[in-house]
Parts: sequence; C-alpha cells; structure tokens
Amino acid sequence: MGKWLKKRGEVPTAVVQLRGGETHPFGMLREYVPLRNGEVQLYRSVREAVPVVDAAIYKLVRMTGGVTVACGDRTAEKALREFLRTVPIGRGQFGINAFLECYLDSLLTCGRAVGEIVPAVGNREIAALLCGRVENIEIKEGNSPLEFAICGADEHGRMGQLPYQDLLLFTPLNPETENPYGVSLLRSLPFLSDILLKIYHTIGVNWERCGNVRFAVTCGDGEGVSAAERSRVLAEEWSRAMQETRNGSVRDFVAVGDVNIRVIGGDAPILDSQVPVRQILEQIVAKTGIPPFMLGLNWSSTERMSSQQADLLTTEITAIRRTLTPVVERICRLWLRMHGFTCGFEVVWDDINLQDQVEEARAELYREQARKLRIENDERERKQ
Repeated sequence: MGKWLKKRGEVPTAVVQLRGGETHPFGMLREYVPLRNGEVQLYRSVREAVPVVDAAIYKLVRMTGGVTVACGDRTAEKALREFLRTVPIGRGQFGINAFLECYLDSLLTCGRAVGEIVPAVGNREIAALLCGRVENIEIKEGNSPLEFAICGADEHGRMGQLPYQDLLLFTPLNPETENPYGVSLLRSLPFLSDILLKIYHTIGVNWERCGNVRFAVTCGDGEGVSAAERSRVLAEEWSRAMQETRNGSVRDFVAVGDVNIRVIGGDAPILDSQVPVRQILEQIVAKTGIPPFMLGLNWSSTERMSSQQADLLTTEITAIRRTLTPVVERICRLWLRMHGFTCGFEVVWDDINLQDQVEEARAELYREQARKLRIENDERERKQ
C-alpha cells in the first residue's frame, strides 16, 4: 500500500481525531454528587444559570414583607422599634428587614441560614446582626433530639463547637428526620436546569453557525492533476478568497476541475425548542410556587392572578413567615432583657396584598353602597 501511494505521488488524506468539547459554562450541574455542604455551590450555580429561578427567589423574599413588634409597654415598644429600624447588619445596610432579606435568601437557596447577634462592649446593647456563610458551619447533634450545637473552624482549621451558642441564629428549611441541615427550595432542579442549559447552549451554537458558516469544497477527479496538487491549489485559492472577504474586499475563487461548494450543516434543520423549554420551565415554576406571569412567562394572553393562585401564594408566604418568626423573637427577647424590660411582645408582619387595585377599589365601592343602603333602611324603619 505504501509503495502504491509513493508511486502515484499522492498524499493520504488526514483524518480528524479530535472533536470540540464545548458545553455550557455550568458543567457542575451534570457532574453533581450530593455531599451535604457541596451542594451549596451547586444551588448558587442554578440561580446564576437560570434567570427564572433567581427571579423567583427574589420575589419570594420581597413578598415576605417587613416586620415590626408590638409590646405591652409603650416605652419598650418605641425603643425596640427604633432598634429594629437602625440596627447595623454589615455592608452599609441597616434594619431588621434588610437582615431578614439576606437571611431568607440563604434559607431558600441553601436550605439553611445562619446568623449572629453581636453584643456591644458591656453586654448592654446589641451592636449588630450579621449573616454567616452556611458552608463554614456544621451541626453537632446532642444526646437528645432537642440538643444541637453549631461548630466552626478554629485558627488551626479544625472544626469545633463555637463558644457562644446563645448568640448564634440557625434556621433549617423543612428539615428531614435524618438531615438537620434542611432542604433547599432548589433541590430537585439541577437535573432540569442542566437539560435547559443544554438546549440554550445548542441554540447559541446554531446561531453562531448561521452567522459564521463553514464551507465544504470538493472537486471531481480531473485528468493529469494529482489529488495532492489539486487539493493544495483549492486550499490556497479558497484561503485567499476568504481572507479578502474578511478584509472587506471581493475576490473571485478560481479552481480547476469540477468544484462543488456547500455550507457545512446547511441542510440540517434546527430543532424546535419551544415545547421542551416550556415543559422544563413549567416544572421549575411549579417548584417555586409563583404564578408564571409574575416571572415574565406569558403563556396565555389573558393570564392573570386568580383568587385560588392568590390564596396559595399567600399560604406559601405565611409558611415562610412562620419559619422566620422565631429568629425575630430571639433577637427582640434578648434586646428587651438587655435593657431591663420584662414585658411581653408580639411579632407583627405587614399585611399580604396580592390583589389588583381595580378589584380592591370595586370591593370598596360595594361596601360603601351596602353601607348606604343600610343607613337608608334604618332611616325608613325609624320613620315608620
């Protein structure tokens, strides 16, 4: 075989052995292995990769609303409300509501949240409320199910029980019996997110191919010209033509023989992505519990929030508030005891309002009309 090639003076055609390994930039979604703290970075990658998930968590945080307190002692209530409004939480932010937004963001994303109450010198005032990184702590369970301790790394990198447990705040989201760390809102989304990103990445590659096409140049067998010489001439002429095109000039392509030029992949159809993308987004939206149109997914031209959807979303927000209320109570109770107040208090959340203003105005009109009719009926009965 080698002698035959040498005799004809032809060069064997090279075979391409390597293929491009391009994929979407969030490859860890496909290679994920759950290892307790290891999934935190995974869930943050899901939020970064899928805008719908990120928007859903932000909307849940915003809709949870603000919080205040009501005390039996008016003096204590006024001072406590001022503290909750002005307490530093780091990074130039102030107030209990800013702290709860950061705390709830970690709770929904990671399945757990950790914070710290920082006392001032003399232990007569709370200097700050800080949110911590859940990757840096571990939970050590005690002898009974009611006992647990928060552990962190010391100066030598060894995990040990932190000294002031009463000043630490820890909240798991829907903890399981065998897992005290809680369950993230995004636990079932990495698989679907990986499929969705593959579709989006493929769409991007196809559009890049349409904008930067590749050509296949083939030439029929000609007489008196070897295959090596013919391929060399074709390559040189085609390279000059493409180079002139990139420089803004027009150059004719000249070749010898029966030349056929076609676009590589030009006959391949682009798959319709609307149906699979919508199916995946439906699963993601169902996990968040937020109506699709609130996330910018207008699947129906007449879609609006129904009373059933409003009730379900209100129930979801109420459940989140029940999870956060013990954290607020611990902070308020410690502040009251530091200042010598023994009165009771109640955590008061802002009213949840998810209805349209037009519907509210119509309901107010109906109430006023009913009130007017009652007054007229009462006057008519008195005259009789």
